Amino acid sequence: MMDIKKSWQAPWTLVALALAALSAWGFIEFLDDVLEGDTRAVDEAIIRAFRVPGDPADPIGPAWLEEAVRDITALGSSPTLVIAVLAVAGFLMLANAWRPAIFTLAASGGGLILSWLLKELIDRPRPDLVPHGNIVYTASFPSGHSMMSAVVYLTLAALVTRLIERKRLKGYALGVAMILTLLVGVSRVYLGVHWPSDVLAGWAAGAAWALGCWMIARWIGLGDDEAR
Repeated sequence: MMDIKKSWQAPWTLVALALAALSAWGFIEFLDDVLEGDTRAVDEAIIRAFRVPGDPADPIGPAWLEEAVRDITALGSSPTLVIAVLAVAGFLMLANAWRPAIFTLAASGGGLILSWLLKELIDRPRPDLVPHGNIVYTASFPSGHSMMSAVVYLTLAALVTRLIERKRLKGYALGVAMILTLLVGVSRVYLGVHWPSDVLAGWAAGAAWALGCWMIARWIGLGDDEAR
């Protein structure tokens, strides 16, 4: 295990700590605004902006775009994320990297439980302005797709940055994770299944969780022995 004092004094750890705190604060602010109804007008305006004027049942853009957005939103679905996590964990186990494998499963599973608990506790209704372009079963706040995309993709990217040394590869991994998370969140609003504030809150909660996982990985020295 790496020296605790050095770990927590490292500049990047302090930056991550600040970002995690900022993300958690952002989620709390979004929750407060939603509970007070302050986001309603903006939420409605943005959802309507994604629809053809005068026809709320028709999303803007050609038919192929709507189909493509459904494919993109599937990248944040539970089955897709579970497959991704299990595939990565299985690869790490075969490579005898047991600590990263267990960490990946624990971080992703913990994020999933947190997402479910938040939805159950807050129990915000889904948008009712437009027909849903995707089947939904759970409450609206926070967006589970957005939060779990951030949790899984950013956590996996953070793990990669602990296992490799080249800065270019680290940046690439983080960039891909951020783009995937962004696309999934936007797709939920386009399909009319989430309020924009749901998505923003999901991103904030997911980012806070992923950053927290990164700091824990750094604190316990995860990847120090496996890095090449």
